[in-house]
Amino acid sequence: MNLLRKFQTIPVISKILINRYAPYKGAGIEIEDLDLKNYFIRVKMPLTRKNQNIVGVHFGGSLYAMVDPFYMLLLMYHLGPKYLVWDKAANINFLTPGRGTVYADIHLDVTEIEHVKQLAENYTPVHRIYTVNIFDESGIRIAEIQKTLYIRRKKPKSTRK
Repeated sequence: MNLLRKFQTIPVISKILINRYAPYKGAGIEIEDLDLKNYFIRVKMPLTRKNQNIVGVHFGGSLYAMVDPFYMLLLMYHLGPKYLVWDKAANINFLTPGRGTVYADIHLDVTEIEHVKQLAENYTPVHRIYTVNIFDESGIRIAEIQKTLYIRRKKPKSTRK
């Protein structure tokens, strides 16, 4: 395992790397809590001139970006290197304009990880849909995102064609 990949498996290092990722830094997106072992990530984004749209509320692309990679990250962490995990599709419903700082809590649990392993046991692709909500500071839900992930157990190298 190369050094960068090893560092990425350490949650503190992952948090630092993601928070310094240019698209996130530019939009003001920040991981507030990264607890991979407990299947939880909290992301926040304050409203700034860099992430607002023409009418002065959160730009929809930034709202989506703030939750984009995190189900994939949680699954990759818990499933390990014997599985492929890819984003396949996404859908976002904007419910009300986002003003101020917005938050999203991304979480899975051990039963979901075990269920995915069971579904992927025979190396067939698994598609899972996860829903995450974005809330403003007063707890009002401003957006709902559905993420479809493609998950497949990797075949042993000796049987790959």
